[in-house]
Amino acid sequence: MSLDAAFLDELRARTPLAPLIGRRVKLTRSGRNWKGCCPFHGEKTPSFYVYDDHFHCFGCGAHGDAISFVMQIEGKAFPEAVDTLAAEAGLTVPRPSPQAREEAARQRTLGDVLEAAQRIYTHDLHQPAGRPGLDYLRRRGLTDETIAAFGLGWASDRRNALVDALKPHGITPEAMAEAGLMRFDEQGHPKGELFWNRVTFPIRDRRGDLVSFGGRILGDGQPKYLNGPETALYSKRRLLFGFDRARPALRAARPKGAPPVEALVVEGYMDVIALHQAGFTGAVAPLGTAMTPEQLEILWQATSSPILCFDGDAAGRRAAIRAAETALPLISAERGLRICLLPEGEDPDSLLQHRGREAVATLFDQARPLAEMLFDLLAEGTPAQPTPEQRAALRGRLTQAAAKIEDKTLGSEYRSSLLDRFFQTYRQKRPSYGGGKAYGGGRSGKAGPALPDISLGARAEIPFSGDRGSLEKLTDLVLRYPWLAEHVGDAWCRLALPEDLTDLRSAIMMFVEEDLDAEGRFHPEDMHVRLMQVLAIQGLSEKADVVIRASCSPTAERRPDPATSDESPEMQWWHFYANVNRAEFEADVVRDTEAWTRNGMDPEEWDRLKSRIDALSGLRRMEDGSS
Repeated sequence: MSLDAAFLDELRARTPLAPLIGRRVKLTRSGRNWKGCCPFHGEKTPSFYVYDDHFHCFGCGAHGDAISFVMQIEGKAFPEAVDTLAAEAGLTVPRPSPQAREEAARQRTLGDVLEAAQRIYTHDLHQPAGRPGLDYLRRRGLTDETIAAFGLGWASDRRNALVDALKPHGITPEAMAEAGLMRFDEQGHPKGELFWNRVTFPIRDRRGDLVSFGGRILGDGQPKYLNGPETALYSKRRLLFGFDRARPALRAARPKGAPPVEALVVEGYMDVIALHQAGFTGAVAPLGTAMTPEQLEILWQATSSPILCFDGDAAGRRAAIRAAETALPLISAERGLRICLLPEGEDPDSLLQHRGREAVATLFDQARPLAEMLFDLLAEGTPAQPTPEQRAALRGRLTQAAAKIEDKTLGSEYRSSLLDRFFQTYRQKRPSYGGGKAYGGGRSGKAGPALPDISLGARAEIPFSGDRGSLEKLTDLVLRYPWLAEHVGDAWCRLALPEDLTDLRSAIMMFVEEDLDAEGRFHPEDMHVRLMQVLAIQGLSEKADVVIRASCSPTAERRPDPATSDESPEMQWWHFYANVNRAEFEADVVRDTEAWTRNGMDPEEWDRLKSRIDALSGLRRMEDGSS
């Protein structure tokens, strides 16, 4: 039955899924969705979830839409299920048009051509002429049972062998070209067989129907692997090699205590076949393309969290980033990804041969959720001690990645997780250079603020000294004046803080970044109140109150004008920062002052530098006993 896709989309849209399934299953609310005990396998604890457009059982893997639910629960064929739902929705099922009937007949004809070619390929593999191909497959560790199960074959080294073999069956070169077995020349005429002197791999759609072939050449010819061209039957971006075998394995009910069958996306035909032979029956591969949205949708129909496997080299990491970028707009709370980076120079087939099944199983078990892996992929190439520009670039990549997620709640969680990793990874990365008065004796001799006399080239790796009280005062000042975080955030994030202060810092930094208006400005008025409201929502109010009470900062009693007062919050912040990280603070002031002397600064940058110079000058006066 060939029906217009637009009609089927309208039928699904007019059939609310929860009421339909609720006739057969007792459903209860679970957030925005529904859950109940699966009607397809016996269970006492609900693992069957109903969403707006599909259902999924996390116990047995049953998955589908309104049409497939009626088919499975009532045992109806597709046309019967469509008729039933259309009658309930008040829709008339359209009769297939002549064009649709003609297209369906054409596709059946092309399928017949491919099946005839498949019979010849599999036969020839076991003939003397196909011995090189059979020997190759056996050397790769495949058993005769696996070779037969996947229908592997051999395309003769004679360029017109298939044409001659199919001619007695009434199959013309034109039909072969339409089926993807021959090339077309510039005039649209069949020209040369596509597969010759190659091991052949039949490519099937999700129903198991043959739609094309792939081939691997023996020896050093190019291309090593060859996929059939796009045809009326075959669209590379909408299919996955091996999915016809993986799908039932992923959806089958599992015995109690049996490990789940994982969906594993690997690179090539041989990887898929070797994994299936080893018992990893959820393995599939894209067909010469990077992962596409359509392929991800196919995977998510069968499992909620497939594993994507990539080589551990630079090319593999780039491929992982491309896959992540494709997936981010599509993921949701119910549809995730895991990523497994293989050892460099290895693929699943070689790992099975060299290390065995258990080692490969362990590797897949260690696959990391996309939320964890994304930071490492995006931070690739960022040095351990990044410059401010490099930090800003990475931070931008992280926030842009999270912004691609259309599920705003999930996107917010990703953003929070990525920025937390950012702050934890790049805090206190630069070495410290001593503490106290190690560099306190010198004066610059210039008019204006006194500067420490320090050589930037003589930095020693001496841990900074500081007490919790000063760290609390730093946090207290930013709690009271959140706009400070924009000025001092880079230095603050380099400090190793206790866990409670780290939590507050991450929350404050994210709040400040999100509190900008459309032109990238924020408004200090009431910012403290807004921040405290956000911290309350995140369950951090108590930690903030403890810091404010413990710090006993003078700022708690009065709030001087930050633009004019010598006791501005920013100057006070740098004063306490110098208490816990004195040597690095002095070195930073020297470096930035020298840069200002050479290159100049805009007024805002100068104001920030002046706050640090004033704070350092105040410390020097205190150390000298002057007022």
